[in-house]
Amino acid sequence: MRTSIATVSLSGSLSEKLSAAAAAGFDGVEIFENDLIASPLSPEEIRARVADLGLTVELYQPFRDAEAVPADVLAGNLRRAEHKFRLMRRLGAELLLVCSSVSPDAVDDDALAAEQLHQLASLAGEHGVRVAYEALAWGRHVNTYDHAWRIVQAADHPGLGVCLDSFHILSRGSDPRGIEAIPGEKIFFLQLADAPLMAMDVLQWSRHYRCFPGQGGFDVAALVRHAMDAGYRGPLSLEVFNDVFRQAEAGRTAVDAMRSLVALQESAGLTGLPAPVVPDGIAFAELATADSEPLRRLLTVLGFTRTGQHARKPVELWEQGEARLLLNTGGPARREGPVLAALGLETPEPAAAVARAEPLLAPLVPRRATAPDVPLDVLAAPDGTELFFCRTRPGQPDAEHPSWTQDFVPTRDEPAGERPHHLTRIDHVALPQPWQRFDEAALLYRTVLGLRPRESVELADPYGLFRSRAVANAEGTLRLVLNVAPGPGGPEARPQHIALATDDIVAVARRLRDHGTRPLAIPANYYDDLAARHDLDPDTLDTLRSHGILYDRDEHGEFHHLYTATYGHVFFEVVQRTGGYRGYGAQNATVRLAAQHTRQLTT
Repeated sequence: MRTSIATVSLSGSLSEKLSAAAAAGFDGVEIFENDLIASPLSPEEIRARVADLGLTVELYQPFRDAEAVPADVLAGNLRRAEHKFRLMRRLGAELLLVCSSVSPDAVDDDALAAEQLHQLASLAGEHGVRVAYEALAWGRHVNTYDHAWRIVQAADHPGLGVCLDSFHILSRGSDPRGIEAIPGEKIFFLQLADAPLMAMDVLQWSRHYRCFPGQGGFDVAALVRHAMDAGYRGPLSLEVFNDVFRQAEAGRTAVDAMRSLVALQESAGLTGLPAPVVPDGIAFAELATADSEPLRRLLTVLGFTRTGQHARKPVELWEQGEARLLLNTGGPARREGPVLAALGLETPEPAAAVARAEPLLAPLVPRRATAPDVPLDVLAAPDGTELFFCRTRPGQPDAEHPSWTQDFVPTRDEPAGERPHHLTRIDHVALPQPWQRFDEAALLYRTVLGLRPRESVELADPYGLFRSRAVANAEGTLRLVLNVAPGPGGPEARPQHIALATDDIVAVARRLRDHGTRPLAIPANYYDDLAARHDLDPDTLDTLRSHGILYDRDEHGEFHHLYTATYGHVFFEVVQRTGGYRGYGAQNATVRLAAQHTRQLTT
């Protein structure tokens, strides 16, 4: 189907918005009146620019407060409309969006509204223009799509139809199944937006928190299916009012918007894509640093063993159980200390994962491997982390499906049996996101990798509001946590963290203590509050307090976790899940954030 995006959904000048939409692959645009008014280009120049970019103007909007008004107001509306119709012909737009009135002059009279919309459509027809009537969710008298359709029916004009907007329909809880009762030829336009589920004034919700389909909590795909079943064959158009999108770079936002439409068409059954290849887990986490000695010492204390050295690059492989970390001392110097540069995603069929990523406009990184390195496909995540599609088959060479471990020459630093093996695998990885990429990241992980997003969580941070959202596979063997947090230095200064699973967190804590590496200090007040919230026996509480271990529980089980100090931009968490606990200790996040701020101030 044809795709379109409203210029209000993107940042920048009208020219910049048009260029971004065309570069992302959109077929057309809705031109928002304010963008046209602010543009130094004439309507004729804009029309030529649109054509040069291979776009069409699908809609001009909005025209407000047009119906059910006194005669003197109607005269002014028709004069205003005629001016807009002449402008639209210069612009090359053939469809005008008319929003249901919010004016105090409007009266609750459907027959009058239908009569005046008929007049408006007749005037539009004289200029070769049609009118699409849309029910605003906060309209004074008309605020549901079925009400708008009844008025359009009564107006009975071939140049008058309805515009259906998913936000206005779903935010009010209207049943979209009724769309199928509207003849497809009378659905003149379909505008799409998602939104997080929120309890707030619908106007403010609409103006600030809309997002692209798949980024919120609405079932936009079902609404699209109902419109298709009704016979709608016009463009799928995105109209998103969002404070973040209006500040973010237009090109990336437009690509994210197109990705959402591609995925939406798949969900609605309109197009087919290669099936998602959901990763099984995290094969490795790669840490880049100029000085690896502090990390080597920490990993040794945690019980890791250096088991491999890359045959051609300054990269070491450290292992414990199925937890694998790479230390990379090559490339640009990392003066600020270690950073998490890449994750290896355990992928059953890497080629199939790439086949899905490409039509979803995922930013694939050109292959960097040179013979005889194992070729790996790499996806650039929105925060800059590189995601490798790979397999782990230690000691099992396979020419057709090689293991990335084949690039490493085994080392014999120390027999593995001389160190405890309390850590079993990487439980999850937390990735700080640029503030303007949080929703983009959640959409990419869901659509490209097939991971399931959980609801966003907002927590108090010593410097503001901390926002977090987890994505995971169905089995919970791959978990990623996306974070946006305030604080000095901006979001890019927030640390990443790697959570390592254990079957005995007390043993890990004792080993850290015995080797002079204390976990992050947790305030005594936390344990006093813990005693009030949970019925823990005194000995257990004393053990938690003495080792800096935090505690949480849900209906499925219990969660114990502790944190190391921060090394550059990375810290480690050690977690123990029992009884099927599914969370991430969000209840304790504010305590952890405050403790990290305190440590930063005292070191």
